[in-house]
Amino acid sequence: MQLRYLKNVVTLQMSYDKCTGCGICILVCPQEVLVIEDKKAHVIDRDACMECGACATNCPFEAISVKVGAGCASAIIRGKLKNGEPSCDCEGCC
Repeated sequence: MQLRYLKNVVTLQMSYDKCTGCGICILVCPQEVLVIEDKKAHVIDRDACMECGACATNCPFEAISVKVGAGCASAIIRGKLKNGEPSCDCEGCC
């Protein structure tokens, strides 16, 4: 089962001109957000990204960026764990 968070709020960004298609991002992504197509990594399921940062941390070419823990999913999880309200500083999404 593939988990989903909130639509269109993930900070994941790809710089396709820097990507060499090495595939490291695919190996470390726990959510199968990326695939290799035409010798480059491509985001195929942005809304499945949980913003863990494994792809960006392990990319030797700095082709991927993501604000780790910055997204709404992270805010919702923190809110649930702390029995509080989610707060991701987005405008009205939560």
